[in-house]
Amino acid sequence: MRLSRTEWLTLGLIGLTFVAGALVFPWLPARVAAHWNFSGAVDGYTSRFWGAFLVPLIGLGLWALFVFLPRVDPQKRNIEQFRHTFDAFIALIFIFLAYIYLLTLGWNFGTRGEIGQWLSPAFALLMFGISELVTNAQPNWSVGIRTPWTLSSPTVWKKTHRLGAVLYKVCGGLALLGALLPSVAFFFVLVPVVSVSIILFAYSFFAYRAEQSGTARPR
Repeated sequence: MRLSRTEWLTLGLIGLTFVAGALVFPWLPARVAAHWNFSGAVDGYTSRFWGAFLVPLIGLGLWALFVFLPRVDPQKRNIEQFRHTFDAFIALIFIFLAYIYLLTLGWNFGTRGEIGQWLSPAFALLMFGISELVTNAQPNWSVGIRTPWTLSSPTVWKKTHRLGAVLYKVCGGLALLGALLPSVAFFFVLVPVVSVSIILFAYSFFAYRAEQSGTARPR
């Protein structure tokens, strides 16, 4: 299997996170802060090993999925139509993960601050990246807003992704507010994206039902 340049570069970035984990492992505390609540306070810890290597391992698993799934997708030719956008999104995902990893390590080495405030701009960038991805995504089984109804109808796929492109930009804009309002940053990061996921799921259902009944709504 031949890897693309983006796949090699992102694999290299994952490798660097493993190297970083190995280097900092002896110096990490026995209990590593790993989860923050909506107020930005630590409410979950993990062991030194998982603190050093959980994010790199997650990254490696995601990388394998991003490499494997598009190659076996029954509609892989459609993926090739927006491959450039997809590759850019893959790179963005792993840069985001590396950033989260560095934030977590920094916190555990004594760099204190409102972690939600630091997370918000990166999450906003990720949302804008998702918006660009769904703008260009063609029907397939691996990438995009995949519900039973978008996968059953090219028209519903197009309508749902068109709406999703707008809503994910809204999510990105709201996430940026977290940088200005650090005490509620996690609210602006998490609540909008969960809400959008529910909205798009429901929208695709009603769009499909409208299509099957021969009506033109929703648009």
